[in-house]
Amino acid sequence: MERRLAAVLSADIVGYGALMERDEAGTLARVSAVLVEIVEPAVAAQGGRVVKLMGDGALIEFSSVVGAVRCALDIQSAMAERNQAAKDGQALSYRIGVNAGDVIVQGEDIFGEGVNVAARLQSMAQPGGITLSRAAREQIAGRIAAEFDDLGEHQVKDIEKPVHVFAVRSGIANRAPVATSRVTICVLPFANISGDPEQEYFSDGITEDIITDLSKVSSLSVVSRNTAFTFKGKAVSVAQAARQLRVTHILEGSVRKSGDRVRITAQLVEGASDSHLWAERYDRELKDIFALQDEIAQAIVAALKLKLAPEEKKAIEMRSTSDPEAYKIYLMARQFDLLAHARHRELIVQLCKKAVEIDPNYARAWALMAIAQSNVALFVANSEEGWAAAERALSLDPGLAEAHSAKGRMLGDYGRLEEALPFHQTALRLDPESYEVNCAAARCFVPMRRFEEAIACLERATRDFENDIWAAGMLIQCYEAIGSPLTAASARHALARAEKLIAIEPDHGLSLSFGVGALVVLGDIERAKEWARRALLVDPGNRNMLYNIGCGLIKGGEIDWGLDMIEAVAKATLRGSLNWIATDSDLDPVREHPRYVQMMADAEARRDAREP
Repeated sequence: MERRLAAVLSADIVGYGALMERDEAGTLARVSAVLVEIVEPAVAAQGGRVVKLMGDGALIEFSSVVGAVRCALDIQSAMAERNQAAKDGQALSYRIGVNAGDVIVQGEDIFGEGVNVAARLQSMAQPGGITLSRAAREQIAGRIAAEFDDLGEHQVKDIEKPVHVFAVRSGIANRAPVATSRVTICVLPFANISGDPEQEYFSDGITEDIITDLSKVSSLSVVSRNTAFTFKGKAVSVAQAARQLRVTHILEGSVRKSGDRVRITAQLVEGASDSHLWAERYDRELKDIFALQDEIAQAIVAALKLKLAPEEKKAIEMRSTSDPEAYKIYLMARQFDLLAHARHRELIVQLCKKAVEIDPNYARAWALMAIAQSNVALFVANSEEGWAAAERALSLDPGLAEAHSAKGRMLGDYGRLEEALPFHQTALRLDPESYEVNCAAARCFVPMRRFEEAIACLERATRDFENDIWAAGMLIQCYEAIGSPLTAASARHALARAEKLIAIEPDHGLSLSFGVGALVVLGDIERAKEWARRALLVDPGNRNMLYNIGCGLIKGGEIDWGLDMIEAVAKATLRGSLNWIATDSDLDPVREHPRYVQMMADAEARRDAREP
């Protein structure tokens, strides 16, 4: 195995999926032009080598860190100039990360930690920005006319030690990116100070709604919910968060809920000076929660001296429900959904039913109910209920991303993947950062064998939601299906997630089952079998868990044991499960196995006999 030291540049186009959704041909043409006219000449000028292009990104190798950083600066400077002349909606922006480190060479390709760190650095860069590792920063000190911002140490995915990150910009005036006076803000997760950890769902819901409200103000750029929630539970100063996110302002606060009263404190802080621009404490009855959220959003807009257009004010005041009790129950259901525990599936349905009983026009609750009912139908009992809930959500709010995801999910469970796809694409366009939307879209892409698109969704889903295990586990399969060198790294990441969740909930079936698959990929077959036996002891009736364990065991060479698990699922003759089994790439090694052939024939015969 050949290794060498290299400077690695990783570049990615911001919002590529949404650009392709709006104008596929035009986006491809603009990206191609940028590569030919800007990227390739900049790489050649600094003696670099384009290792590979990946649609929305590029991996480039240099023998010199100075060359890599100069190339990055030249690209961003040229892009800023080009974007000044671009028509509305046609500008392209790169995020770029540069690392200096050890790489593994395989033919013309490179991979390994040196590449992984560059990719993680790129994901932390601002649109039009460049981030460096400390190793790269030290090698260009005094050798490039540039300015640096120390963004501190970050724990990044698949890298054991924290990475010290620096942002770099040209120190030459005529090469600097175009400055912007746009106000940017991050809403840090509001602290739950109710004295009851079970009220966490409520404080998180308040935070998310404030983020949503502020996102409706056109003159304000708001950090996404997923990025903001990476700070949840972490001791970080406002100044550090502002510097790390490169935002002008931070909103922080706390929520205390007691009975029918709620107290919210909020402080708006200027990032550069760490000074308070506005602070307020609100003590209201729970029934006033929506008016209170409107008041907070409008107070922030006023403190930032921004103008709120009448239609924006109207949008902020528009809620999916006006009933605080329905809102509270929906937030509780959503919290259970994010916990991803099999025993909560029917509870989520019950909670959503209660929410829509209180407010029959609550679109978000209908959409979540549809997804929850789909999960029940997939592994618990055949049911048609999800259709009605999905249709109701869409009819109530055609602009709700989750409603389109719910309809797509129902179509997919019935094997109508081509029909489902446009609904997921619309959902991604409406809310590209949503964890739920990305997971639902990936669930459609995987059985269609569109693994690269599934990976993009799963990476977004798992990147910023620390307690995710489903997306992390599915990434292993997708990387393995395309023969990616990132397969082992994704398995290590999923295993770490699984171990963390199992330490809290020893019977967390999804974590146990994905842990089995991760251990198999990492070559620890005996430990994988030990996990499988443990899982069967703590939750033997969990069909989702049995299925995932079966897939893992088959990959680990335990064909008969694995088929025992798959057969236990197939015998239930659940429509969604059978459709998934028929397309799952994890089962490709046993498609011709006599047991598999007989198992599927029997299951399909039972299904045909039951369904007219």
